[in-house]
Amino acid sequence: MYGLGEVCPGVEVEPGTNLLVAGPPMTGKRNLALEVLAHGSRRGDGSIVVTTKDGGEDVRATLREMLGREEGGPLGIVDCVSKQQGMNPSPSDDIKYASSPVDMTGIGIQLSEYLQEFYKSRGVQRNRILLHSLSTLLMYSNLQTVFRFLHVFTGRVQSADALGVFVIDSTAHDQQTMSTLKQLFDGQIEVREAEDGGSELQVTGVGTETDWRPMP
Repeated sequence: MYGLGEVCPGVEVEPGTNLLVAGPPMTGKRNLALEVLAHGSRRGDGSIVVTTKDGGEDVRATLREMLGREEGGPLGIVDCVSKQQGMNPSPSDDIKYASSPVDMTGIGIQLSEYLQEFYKSRGVQRNRILLHSLSTLLMYSNLQTVFRFLHVFTGRVQSADALGVFVIDSTAHDQQTMSTLKQLFDGQIEVREAEDGGSELQVTGVGTETDWRPMP
C-alpha cells in the first residue's frame, strides 16, 4: 500500500493506483502532489516527476527542500519546459529533457528508462510518479491526443505497481473535458479554497475516502 502522508493522513491506496489532483489555481495542488512524493522518498520509494510547467532544476530544489537533510529514494525528472524555452541544458543523472510537452513519445520512453534504472541500480520496486500539469498538455494538444497518451501512461503506472499522481487546473477546462479525463483515474483528490482563505481537500474514489478537511 502507498500512504499519502501528512497531506492526507490515514489514506492508503493500492499499488497501481492513479490519482487525479484537481482544483482551481493557487490552492496548493503542486505542493500537495510533491509532498506525496516526498513522503514516499523518505521511505526509499523512487520519485519520477514529469514537469510541463516548471523547469527540472526548480522541481528538484523544491523536493530537496521538502526532504531537508534526509537522503530519500532515487529521483528522476523529465523536464518538458527548458528545451521549449530555447535553453540547451545537458542531461544529468536525475534530469532528462523532452523537446516540449507535445513530445509524448519521448516522455513515455524516459519514464520507462527511469523505472528500469531505479530497479537495476538501486533495487527499487516502489515508485511514485507525478505529472504536473495535465492543463499544459491540453494547451498544446487536443483532448483525444492527451487521452490516448494518458491511457498508456496510467497503464504503465498500473503495470509497474507504482502510484501515479496527475495535477490539473479544473477551472481551465469544461465539464466534458474533465468528465472524459476522470475515466482514466482510480480516485481523485479535490482541492478548493476554504472560507478562511486557506485550502481544503477531500479524497474520493479510492479505499479511504474523506470529507473536506483543511490542507496542512
